[in-house]
Amino acid sequence: MKNKNIVIDVRHLKKQFGQHVAVKDFSLQVTQGEICGFLGPNGSGKTTTLRMMCGLMVPTAGSGTCLGYDILTQSYEIKKQVGYMTQSFSLYQDLTAYENLDFIARTYGIPDRKIQIEQALKNYNLLDKRNQLVSALSGGWKQRLALAGCLLHHPKLLLLDEPTAGVDPKARRDFWDDIYALSKQGITTLVSTHYMDEAERCTKLIYISYGDLLAEGSISQIIQKAHLTTWVVSGDNLAPLEEKLKNKPGVDQVVFFGNKLHVSGKNETQLEYAIAPYKNKNWQHMPSTLEDAFISLVDSTAHPLNQPFTPHTHPPKGDQ
Repeated sequence: MKNKNIVIDVRHLKKQFGQHVAVKDFSLQVTQGEICGFLGPNGSGKTTTLRMMCGLMVPTAGSGTCLGYDILTQSYEIKKQVGYMTQSFSLYQDLTAYENLDFIARTYGIPDRKIQIEQALKNYNLLDKRNQLVSALSGGWKQRLALAGCLLHHPKLLLLDEPTAGVDPKARRDFWDDIYALSKQGITTLVSTHYMDEAERCTKLIYISYGDLLAEGSISQIIQKAHLTTWVVSGDNLAPLEEKLKNKPGVDQVVFFGNKLHVSGKNETQLEYAIAPYKNKNWQHMPSTLEDAFISLVDSTAHPLNQPFTPHTHPPKGDQ
């Protein structure tokens, strides 16, 4: 690679399953230590894209490198340096925490596996869980165990597929603290998520909709590219106002955020004309948020099967 700090450099990736095109034309560069968040509707090609980028799935077309290796011809070398954490954590429920780590260490052929396992248990506060069956652990502890397993072989790249689904808020916060610490060590992370608060923790965001790369960049770049003007309306009983505004020319989105209403449009002049009859002291002009920008992207890319993507501001309550 020309730039030694570029960890992933893929060009024009395409993946087709029979007649279904899962990923159409995907190109991306990722630098060392970045935390890249992948967002998009379910079934939009996020996981397929992540796997192709890391040499875990062969693309139908396209090329690229990952960790300096060719994703088409050197996938074995790439896999040895990738830690992959699936949505369900891929742990054996009838084995203990220690036995799961021991199995992973043996799979990778780690020569000093007992030392590495003890260090992993210590690093992720799992020492008192070592002899517990995984089936008895909460979602948060399973998550920590899965992350510890991902890191046993000291990978340079982490691939995390919705890693915080079903865990409690504290476990999610602790998990992201761990990811930041790994980033400082130079470990690159690719993570798919539906949660806006998690997206805001990423250094780069990638939005994929049904095989198309629609947006890429930092939070400020994504918001800027949306070209939205946003007003926030407070007050009681805003539902009638929502009904009046949502079909007006110039109003692209009217969305409740708690007890407030966000009214946004891409054409500022048309938006101002549409909302002028309703404006009062309860209206405030505010900078558009990341969620405003993503909702705008969602609205502009409706899927033919009408399966919308709903970005989650607050995750569902997980295991406590």
